[in-house]
This record gives sequence, structure tokens and C-alpha cells, in this order.
Amino acid sequence: MTQVSARSATITHIAKNMATVSKVLVTGADGFIGSHLVELLVEQGYEVKALAQYNSFNQWGWLEDLACLKDIEVVSGDIRDAHFCRTISRGVDTVFHLAALIAIPYSYNAPASYVDTNVTGTLNICQAALDNGVARLVHTSTSEVYGTARYVPIDEKHPLQPQSPYSASKIAADAMAMSFHNAFALPLTIARPFNTYGPRQSARAVIPTIVAQIAAGQREIRLGDLSPTRDFNYVADTCRGFLELARCDQAVGETVNISSNYEISVRATLELIRELMGSQVEFVSDAQRLRPEKSEVQRLWGDNARIRGLTGFQPTFDLRHGLQATIDWFTRPANLAKYKAGIYNV
Repeated sequence: MTQVSARSATITHIAKNMATVSKVLVTGADGFIGSHLVELLVEQGYEVKALAQYNSFNQWGWLEDLACLKDIEVVSGDIRDAHFCRTISRGVDTVFHLAALIAIPYSYNAPASYVDTNVTGTLNICQAALDNGVARLVHTSTSEVYGTARYVPIDEKHPLQPQSPYSASKIAADAMAMSFHNAFALPLTIARPFNTYGPRQSARAVIPTIVAQIAAGQREIRLGDLSPTRDFNYVADTCRGFLELARCDQAVGETVNISSNYEISVRATLELIRELMGSQVEFVSDAQRLRPEKSEVQRLWGDNARIRGLTGFQPTFDLRHGLQATIDWFTRPANLAKYKAGIYNV
């Protein structure tokens, strides 16, 4: 094949994808990963409807900070309302379902709310997508469903272990979503991202916690258990994984990890952050930040062979470069001001 014909074939392939998934709905668009996914979709030329959780202040979360805000349609509402879900998914080609309650510590305090949002909300989105003839639904899972690794790297056949009410609700949500594919032929893919980090991540997560505290001038950093390992993925890579799966017909009916295939301890990660920020802070154990003993996920290391085989996806950010980009964002005064570094964010 000549270079000209190869390029023509590529353009035809892209045009076909654009034609079939030209209008997309992103639930949870006001959150960390959702807002980055909206940016990527706009950049790629998609028509984006972005769902922000309704509140009486008319606040749209991180969507407020996007340069592309004028280029998207923002709707406010709640996925717990089935009628609302049917309404917002009309005329949509692809749904990226990211809306969820995600904070693990808060799930110990309010587990019923996780069932309402994560399980019933997913049911509502799946039913709405089915009723409205949506061409593709990408449902968001989490590596937390695997629990502490029984073997590594963790592939998609690894047993699921509900070590927190949050992970239990996501296991149930994944099962609900896949049941709609099996029972009703809903064209569905379950994307299972491992530990995503980057600009705009909430302070409940360990990387923004440490970066925000150092940037705010804290001399002692209060943290939980530093021994667990994680498979960290920069948010731009996670979002590319979502898009690649949405474009891949072979991914329908599949559950697919989005991971780096690399593990590092929380302690080593924090020491790398300290080095990159030129800090001499000390890490101090804080009992309120510790999970119950059997609830802590001690080891996560994701196998990304399936997504590589399906789409050719490879992460483009290594941990050092991803952390530096994250630090650069957090240390801008306007961004740091949005975080309460001295308060434990459950």
C-alpha cells in the first residue's frame, strides 16, 4: 500500500468512527477524570453533552475550569433518576458513564448512598441507553474491585473481592452493566482503570494530598498506610484508553483494564514527589487515614495486555513525567487555593 492510499484508509477509518460516535454523553463530566475526558473528546471533534450533578448553586465542578466550556452542552441532574437518564441520552451515539460516588473512606459512613448512585444509577443509564438505541456504552469500573492481588499482574480474570462498601457497589454496578449486554445485547464495554492521577484530582487521593500539603508549606505530611503498592496512570492516558475502547468494535462485551503494567509502593511514590518538589517534609502516620485492616488493598498491578491487543493502546506518560505535570498544576496559586490542604478530605 502506498503512503497516499494508507493515509486515505486512515482518514476513512477515522471518518467512520466520527460518523458513528459523533455525539457523546459523559456522565460525571464535572469530576476529575470526566472533565479531562470532555477536553479530549472536544479536541477530537466530538459533539459533547456533559452531565454535572445537580446543585442549587448552579456549579458545574471542574467543567468551570475548561477552556472548551463554550463548546459543550452542560446539563445538570442526577443519574439516580431514571426519567432524567432517558431524557439526556436521547439522540446520543455513545455514552461514557463515569458518574459515581468514589471515596472509599466515605463509603464506610454512608454505604447505602453508594448503592443508590453506583448500582441504581448504572441500572438507569443502561436502561436509558437500551431504550434510546445508543450505539455504544462505556461503563467505568475500578481496579478496587480486584481487592488485594492474589497474583500479579492482575488480568481481567482475577477474582473480584469486595474489601470496602465502595468496591462492593462497583462490583454490583459492573455486573448490572454486563447483564444488559448479555440479556439485551446492549453494545457495552466495561473500562477498568487502575489508579489514575493528575491535575484536578480530588484531595481524598494520596497524590494530591501529598502535593497540596507540600505546596501549602506543611512541614509534616499526615498520611495513612504507605506500604501498599499501586499501578498509577496519568489521567491523559486513562482518557485515551476510554476513547480507544469506545472506537473498538472488538471491545463490545469485554471488560478491559486500563493500566501501566507497573507497580510502585505508596512510600516510594511519595518520596519521588518529595524529590521533584525539592522538599524535606517528614511523613507522619495519621490513624484516621488508615482503612480497616481487612479493607486495605495491599497490592495493585494491572495487566494491560488485553487493551494493547484490542486497540494497540500504550501509556505515554511515565510516573516521573506524570507527577511533574501534576505538581506543575497544583503549585499554581489559583489551583492550590481550591484545596484545603490542612483538612483530611474523606
